[in-house]
Amino acid sequence: MPPPVPARDPGLQPERTRLAWRRTTLSCTVAAVLAAKQALHQGSSPLALVAVTLSGLVWLGFLAVAHRRIQTLSGGARPRVLGVRAALAAAACTVALACFAVATLF
Repeated sequence: MPPPVPARDPGLQPERTRLAWRRTTLSCTVAAVLAAKQALHQGSSPLALVAVTLSGLVWLGFLAVAHRRIQTLSGGARPRVLGVRAALAAAACTVALACFAVATLF
C-alpha cells in the first residue's frame, strides 16, 4: 500500500493569485501615472488630455475588477472561479490602458 499523499494547503494558491492581482494593479497604476506625467510635460494636446482622462477611467475600472477578485480570494476555503465577464473586463482594461498610454506620446 503506497504512503498517503499529504493534503495540499489550500491557502497557498489563493495567496499567490491575490499577490499577482496586486502586482498587476500596481503596474496599471504606474502606467496611468506615467501617461499623465508624459501628457502634462509635453504641453497637453487635446488628444493627450483625452487619453489621460480615459486612462484614469480605465484604471478605475481595473481597480474595481481587481478589488472584487482580491476580496473573493480572501474569503472562504475555496474561492470561486473568475468569471468570463470579469476576465474579459480585466483584459480589456489592460489593453486599453496600454493604448491610451501610447496615445499620450502623440
